Amino acid sequence: MRVLLVEDDPTLSVGLKSDLQRAGFAVDVADNGVDGEFMGDEEPYDAVVLDLGLPDRPGLEVLRHWRERDNAVPVLILTARDAWHEKVDGFQAGADDYLGKPFHVEELIARLNALIRRRGGVASPRLKVGGLELDSDQQTVCDSSGQCFELTGTEFRLLRYFMLNPGKVLSKTRLTEHVYDYDSDKDSNVIEVYVKRLRQKLGKDIIQTRRGQGYVFEAER
Repeated sequence: MRVLLVEDDPTLSVGLKSDLQRAGFAVDVADNGVDGEFMGDEEPYDAVVLDLGLPDRPGLEVLRHWRERDNAVPVLILTARDAWHEKVDGFQAGADDYLGKPFHVEELIARLNALIRRRGGVASPRLKVGGLELDSDQQTVCDSSGQCFELTGTEFRLLRYFMLNPGKVLSKTRLTEHVYDYDSDKDSNVIEVYVKRLRQKLGKDIIQTRRGQGYVFEAER
C-alpha cells in the first residue's frame, strides 16, 4: 500500500516515514500544502496522512480542493489534541479519520490499516481471502494447511494489494503505483520477479497471468 505523508515538521516526518515503511507501506512525503495537494492529485495513493497546520496552503484547504475534484483518497488528518473544532471542520471537509497530536505511532498505523481495509470492503484486521491469511503486524502469510511464510517488504505490499483486489485484472503499471514510493525505480518488469516469488511460496496457480493485461489473484473467496 502506498501512502502520502503531508507534514512540515522534519523530525516528525522522518520518524513517521521510517515507522510506516517498517509497517509495510511505501511512503512519499510533502512538507507543504501546495506540493501535498499536487502529489495527492497526481499519484494513486491508498491513503493520506494530512497535517492541518501546513505552510503555503492549510491542510483543510488541501482536503477541500481534493474533494471538490472528486478525489476520494482516504484521508487521516493530524490536529492538536484539544482543537475539537478542527476535527469537526475536517470531517465536514471530507476527512475519513483524525488523530490528535501527540499520538502513538501504533495507533496511527492501526487507523491507516483500518481506512484501507474499509475502502476494500474488508472488516477484519487480518486479511483473509480463500485459504490465505495475511498478518500485517508480522508481515507473514499462512495457507490453508497452516504453513506460514515470511514476506519481504515488497512481497508483503504486493500480496496485500492482490488480496484486497481478488478477481480483478491488475496491470503491471497499477501494481507498481501501489507497491513503490515516488523515488523508487518503477520498472514494471520487477513485478514479474516478485510475482514469481509469491508463486513459489503459495502455489503457481494463485496468481494468473493475463497476457497483455496483467495479473489476477485467483484465490477463491
